[in-house]
Amino acid sequence: MSDSNEAYLQIGEVAERTGVTQRTLRFYEEKGLLRSPTRMEGGFRLYLEDDVRHVEHIRRLQNLLGVTLAEIKEMVEAEEVLRELKAQYRPESDVFEKKQQLQKAIDVVAHQHGIVSQKAEQMSEMKAQLEERLRTFARWMTELERLERKAPVA
Repeated sequence: MSDSNEAYLQIGEVAERTGVTQRTLRFYEEKGLLRSPTRMEGGFRLYLEDDVRHVEHIRRLQNLLGVTLAEIKEMVEAEEVLRELKAQYRPESDVFEKKQQLQKAIDVVAHQHGIVSQKAEQMSEMKAQLEERLRTFARWMTELERLERKAPVA
């Protein structure tokens, strides 16, 4: 719930603070990811701090569970570089040239590995948080069941 004195933010302010476009905010609203905002006369959307936090949460989940377009582009470009290196490889090339090509391939794959590793680490952290919630809920359920067994039957 929000305080009735809480300041409203216009769509441009929310977009700037959350790093998404105004179009994205309207898309989130359209898809039910974000509640329909209060509107001023003239139809201007008005958001609260809760809305900003909600958009930031959506972005965290999006980043955690998905791969950004920039990351996809990096992965695709890396595969293209590897294909080019393979096409350029000549068994008769000298050792120095082969080492240069191999080092470039190592660098490209190490970068791809870094992207995937970061996602895996973030997923692992989220998994641990969810497991802790489940343990907490299980403890609460056990406690409620214990209390229920002790309660006199009416």
